[in-house]
Formats: sequence, C-alpha cells, structure tokens
Amino acid sequence: MDERQILIERFLATRAATERLAEPLSPEDQLLQSMPDCSPTKWHRAHTTWFFETFVLLPAGVAPFDPSFAFLFNSYYENVGPRHARPKRGVLSRPASSEIAAYRSAVDGLVVERLERASDDALRTIQPVVELGIAHEEQHQELMLTDILNAFSENPTLPAYRKSGASAKPRGSAPPLRFIEFPGGAIEIGAAANNGFVFDNELPRHRVWLEPFALADRLLTVGEWKEFADAGGYERPVLWLSDGFEFVRSNGIRAPLYARRDGDALVVFGLDGEREAADDEPLAHVSFYEADAIATFFGARLPTEEEWETATGAREAGGENFRESGALRPLAAEGTAAGPRQLFGDVWEWTRSSYSPYPGFRVSDGALGEYNGKFMVNQFVLRGGSCFTPRGHIRASYRNFWYPSTRFQMTGVRLARSTHEGGAR
Repeated sequence: MDERQILIERFLATRAATERLAEPLSPEDQLLQSMPDCSPTKWHRAHTTWFFETFVLLPAGVAPFDPSFAFLFNSYYENVGPRHARPKRGVLSRPASSEIAAYRSAVDGLVVERLERASDDALRTIQPVVELGIAHEEQHQELMLTDILNAFSENPTLPAYRKSGASAKPRGSAPPLRFIEFPGGAIEIGAAANNGFVFDNELPRHRVWLEPFALADRLLTVGEWKEFADAGGYERPVLWLSDGFEFVRSNGIRAPLYARRDGDALVVFGLDGEREAADDEPLAHVSFYEADAIATFFGARLPTEEEWETATGAREAGGENFRESGALRPLAAEGTAAGPRQLFGDVWEWTRSSYSPYPGFRVSDGALGEYNGKFMVNQFVLRGGSCFTPRGHIRASYRNFWYPSTRFQMTGVRLARSTHEGGAR
C-alpha cells in the first residue's frame, strides 16, 4: 500500500472510531454540556469535521457544506473568524445529530476525493494538515469520553455509558512502592523533527541538565490515597500549595472527582457505572493540587516532565492499558519489572513542569499556529496518556496540559525524589 492510500485508510479509520464512540449515546445524550470545560458529543463530531473542511477542503475551493457551521463549530481559531461561545455549545439543539452525521459523511467523501486526486506535490502540502487533523480528532475522541462521563455524573440515576465491566473486584494490596534511581546529567528530550508526526509543542529536541533523581516504579494507588485521606490530608495546610489548599477548602473537596467514601471503601463512578475501587488500582481524577499534596504526604514530589521522559528510556507506547484494551478504567500494575511500569496508559501523570515553550520553539504561521502555542501559560504538563487515549496517539515526547484545578480528566500521580546531596525531595 503506497503512502497516499495509507493516509486515506488512517483518515477513514479515525473518522469511524469517532462514530463508534458516539453509538451508545442517544441524541439527547449527545446534546449534554455539563460545564463550560466540557462539550457535547454532537459538537465534538461536528468540530472535528469542521477542521477538515476548513483546512483541507476550503483552501482547494470546495464550497462549505453549510456556511453557518463556520460560526457554530469553530473552537478557538481567531484567524478563521468569530465563533459561538464555548459555554453555550449545549444549547445547539439544531443542527440535529442526524444532520451532523450527514455533514461528516459528506466531508469524509470530499477529503478522500481530494487525497486521491491530488498531485504528488499537492499531496506533500496536504499530508501534514491531514495528519494534524487525525491527531486532533483523536484528542477529541478522548474528550468525548471525559465529557460524557462528567455529564452522566450529574444525573442522579448515574447512567452507564456502556453495559459491561462494572463488577466490583476484591480489594487487593499493591506491590511495595520502589524508587528507581537515575543518574541525571546532560540529556536530550523532545521529539525528533524527522520521526513522523509530532505536535509543534514537542519540538525542538534539545538538551537539558538533570540532577540525579528517583522515580516510583508504579502509579500511586487508591489504597495509598486512603492513607493520605485517613491521615487528614485534605485538612493539613502544611501539605498544600496555598492555591491548592484554598481550592479544596472552598470547594469542599475530600475525595477524587466521581468518588465517595463508603466506610473503608472508595466508590467510584465511571463509564460502566458505579463500583467499588480496588485498593491496588491507580488513583484517578485528582487535580494537580491534590497530586502535589499527596506527593508531599509521602515525602516525595511530582516528577518534572524532563525526568519522566528520561525514565522512558526512549521506549514508546505499546500494549499498555489504552482505549483499545476495552477496560476504560485504570488497572492495577501486574508483576514486577526492572524499570518503571505504567508509564503509558491508565492515567495521565501530572508533572511539576509548567507548560511553556521549549528553547527554540516557533509558532507556525497562519491559523494552525494557534493550535498549541497560545496556551503556554498557567497550565501544567501531563505525560503518558490514559485508558481513554488511543494507543497510536501517544509518544514518549507527547505533552498534554491542563489547568491545576482540572479533575474531570483521567489524571493520576507518580512520585519522584531528588537523590543528590541535600535533595531529599
């Protein structure tokens, strides 16, 4: 299969995966927007289609499917034009879900036709935009799951997204937490520009200096969170950043999002409905503030993104617990290994690194330059992907980013320590 056909197949597979994720949802489900940070499923389906129409078809002179969609389904591309307010996406009962399906089908056919008919020179120009669109849609596939979970959590009946896998499992004990030491020194991080598709925020590859450090060999678990909570962790200001303590105090936070204590049990709500969380499964749905306080409680800290990437040893994501595993929830670490486990999949791992540009980073020209660069302020980097993330979407150099109060994403904790003299934490 030549490169052109491979691109077409990847495009169609990505578009079909989005529709499969939407299949369990009724038209009423697809309209739900439970908070401004979330979007309706129908909007995700339309916006990802708008992306291909706007950046692949319109530049080729193809007429828009519906001119009003440019206003309704633009997200944040100021250079493209005005847009409907993000907090009001849930009031768009029209166009109907059936019309969005027709929109997706029409755009899919036109993109494939454009790719099939493009000259070799034109294809070289189009291909990076289509690859970005595929990666963009994969991000929205993950958001479709996080957003519908948040919406269903607001329903008093706690409906399940799917009817499988909700059975509780006995509470187990995680293997003892081990810290694996790394020597530090001058190391290179970031993506290689000639190593397939990467987002611009992963570039350029550059050298940094790391002091010696140690990284926990697995993710922090529900059982370890219980130790923190039972010791009054949410009431001890000495463990918290000032902003974090104010955040949990003003919002009455005493447990991860979608979780409640029931005696010794932590009952969690997920895409399969409510269940009792096992003590040995990874902790999920905690903010950066909580992650930092929990790390402090255990005499540790969060890793920097440079430390996390170094610990992968350039190993890339493989058969870990991503969306394709079908679990759609974090799974306990199994067995033992010489190096860190669960670096990929299960939960996104908060780092102590502010989301900022790498040395030499340059924002791309045009509207697509708005994709990452303009968000590089007041957010923290997360690494590794989650059980909601498509497996092929993640790399060792991949940089996710969210505000420190974020809890509705599948976010968890890995501990780190400094090992150089005077660096206990």
